[in-house]
Amino acid sequence: MAITSRASHFQSGVITVALVSSAAIALSSCGSKTRPVTKTQHEAISRLEQRLEQLERKVGEQLQPPSDNSNKVPAGPVSSITLRTGTSDDRLRIYWADGTRSDLPCTKEQNTWACG
Repeated sequence: MAITSRASHFQSGVITVALVSSAAIALSSCGSKTRPVTKTQHEAISRLEQRLEQLERKVGEQLQPPSDNSNKVPAGPVSSITLRTGTSDDRLRIYWADGTRSDLPCTKEQNTWACG
């Protein structure tokens, strides 16, 4: 066996050992166990949850009900949808199951229709 052949076998062996070692280190970190939450951490989480609930209630109380109910979406399923284009009033019309309808004006912007 020539010296260059031995050198290439040695080099490929070193690369193989390096790859196997790297894989072993990576896999060993995957199997690490999670630590249980300490009492202090649990109390901190509880305080944060309580504060979040307080803020949500406060925001909910400050929200004003919508003054204009004419744009309110009807409750219930959609019966059908039509898209009207090529006219002076391009629109998307939604027919609701309760018999009402909603008209959304549409415009074409950069080959994409936008309605709403």
